Amino acid sequence: MDTLVATRPLDHVADFPAIPDGWSYLDTAATAQKPRPVIDAIARGYGETYATVHRGVYQRSSEMTLAFEAARKRVARFIGAPSADEVIFVRGATEGINLVAQSWGGASLKPGDRIMLSLLEHHSNIVPWQLIAERTGAAIDVAPLTADGRIDLDAMAAMLTPQHRIVALAHVSNVLGSVLDARRAAALAHGVGALLLLDGCQAVPRLPVDVAALDCDFYVFSGHKLYGPTGIGVLWGRGDLLAAMPPWQGGGAMIDRVSFEGTTYAPPPARFEAGTPHVVGVLGLEAAIDYVETIGLDAISAHEDALVRDAREALSQINSVRLFGPDDSAGIVSFAIEGVHPHDVGTILDESRVAIRAGHHCAQPLMRHLGVDATARASFGVYNGRRDIEALARGIERVTRIFG
Repeated sequence: MDTLVATRPLDHVADFPAIPDGWSYLDTAATAQKPRPVIDAIARGYGETYATVHRGVYQRSSEMTLAFEAARKRVARFIGAPSADEVIFVRGATEGINLVAQSWGGASLKPGDRIMLSLLEHHSNIVPWQLIAERTGAAIDVAPLTADGRIDLDAMAAMLTPQHRIVALAHVSNVLGSVLDARRAAALAHGVGALLLLDGCQAVPRLPVDVAALDCDFYVFSGHKLYGPTGIGVLWGRGDLLAAMPPWQGGGAMIDRVSFEGTTYAPPPARFEAGTPHVVGVLGLEAAIDYVETIGLDAISAHEDALVRDAREALSQINSVRLFGPDDSAGIVSFAIEGVHPHDVGTILDESRVAIRAGHHCAQPLMRHLGVDATARASFGVYNGRRDIEALARGIERVTRIFG
């Protein structure tokens, strides 16, 4: 433990009532714990100010509509979107990717077109493209990885052709923590006339994101990984692209005029938000954005970088531990212990009050590439500090003793 670099929590663990003393929560990449301001915003939304939006003419409904649309503007500022009308509320990143695949892809792809993914993608950025490829006759290509687990953009550049219509990549890998050079990926995609979609689930909670500066065409993220509620996420898309895309789901709120002879549709974002929205989830997401921006994403990034360095240094001293991904991974450390299944690692660590994720992390193609069925994964948040790294290292040493 003496070799650990001194790292301090951001002193915000007290903001998280679901983290008791002595419990090390190291599964933030799966879902972040919720700070008190987010919990309070949700309780206030249901307990004091609740009403539907966009429909009621009474005062509370009007006030909730104003708050709902103010939250949309807040999201737009948070990710550098040129217009709040480019922000679509969805259930999560999975729904956002499916929306783009089915709406844009269904209208745009045809036999002979190609889709570029990478080997490290989450299943949610693989399966929707497989579904639309089967429907349209498009084909999928897969960019390889570098030796340290980054998307190999040199190799991808050699693979891209004018037949590629869209490139869909993780901004930060949920398994390896490797960070994509998104600006270069955008330049490569646009160089052959393709669009770029970025899965920002792991990026938005820990890195400043500016979609205009990144020059991407679509960006998705989930609220629950950003210290916000479950069931709410964001799809951002370039305004001209959204305006040309057909509806994905039909129902209330997304229409202009309905008759049995035919229906016309509202412009974005309403066109893609059929039905009663997750009103309180949107308010909770806004509170989460306020929370992380009060701390500062630069500060969060630096803090998690230090935790990754400490964790990798501590685990590298244990001979039977194999580390995956680059040394400068963003908030995530995946590892395996020789001769021990990751589920056993997770179970024994849980007995030591250390919570990690064990499994294939919805990235089975990447697991096959790494030559394993699963990995153990520790991932960090603003509530973690040196004490959690020490608890993790002690727990892993116990695992190695138990399994010899």
